Amino acid sequence: MIMSNPITNRYDFVVFFDVENGNPNGDPDAGNMPRIDPETGYGVVTDVCLKRKIRNYVETVKEGEPGFEIYIKEGVPLNVSDRRAYEELGIDPKETKKLKKDNPQLDVQLRDCMCKAFYDIRTFGAVMTTFVKDNLNCGQVRGPVQLTFSRSVDPIIPQEVTITRVAITKEDDAAKKDTEMGRKYVVPYGLYRCEGFVSANLARKTTGFSEEDLELLWSAIINMFEHDHSAARGKMAVRSLIVFKHDSELGNAPSYQLFDAVSIAKKDGVEAPRSFKDYEGVVIDEDAIPAGVEVIRKL
Repeated sequence: MIMSNPITNRYDFVVFFDVENGNPNGDPDAGNMPRIDPETGYGVVTDVCLKRKIRNYVETVKEGEPGFEIYIKEGVPLNVSDRRAYEELGIDPKETKKLKKDNPQLDVQLRDCMCKAFYDIRTFGAVMTTFVKDNLNCGQVRGPVQLTFSRSVDPIIPQEVTITRVAITKEDDAAKKDTEMGRKYVVPYGLYRCEGFVSANLARKTTGFSEEDLELLWSAIINMFEHDHSAARGKMAVRSLIVFKHDSELGNAPSYQLFDAVSIAKKDGVEAPRSFKDYEGVVIDEDAIPAGVEVIRKL
């Protein structure tokens, strides 16, 4: 077993977060404008964006504590982290083909070593290209925690704001002008909804995602914007986290049935929401929740 006490219950969850005068997730294919569905006008935030926030939070609160290191991080090539598994098991990468013939469990041992060391592999999985190139089956790990793309509750209208600065980039230009022009894109206000899944089956069979890991995940989701503030992202906050706990490993209801039971609507007379107070609040249809599923409001 990779970690003690892998989770035994399946979970589904819904997160509501908002942004005020900021860009929650820029699109590099559109000049870094806030991502948007061009057909409907609804805002979009990718799962990769939110996973980055969760990783950053874990790295901040754990600070390299054994078992809670981060695999996908800035400034550390992945093959450097991959080599740690070889070193810990005393394996020469050039001898993997021969060693695999002698030890059919080599793939599992390398995978378990990486899962034990890195929280984000244990949680989200990873593609470890070093192992893939060495013809090992442990290079692709499917994690038990998955997130959907977030979508805004209402359509958004990004605004382009022109800005100026007194610092000139080039010396030659300094004699010709006193300021330089720039622009930034913001969403005046947007409330976004993300849905997620936690598989106890994958946790048990693959990564060993534990009860301790799960509690850290909930804390990371609730606080993922608290240590990630910047002028570009404006004011962002998680407003609600609703967790559905199944009383079995494989679950007691389809995820969509639980997600459909959660809703939020604008207050009467509000045309263009500009704060979370412009919404009635998150509503859960308790009658739509089947037996064997517990509703937990984390926030």
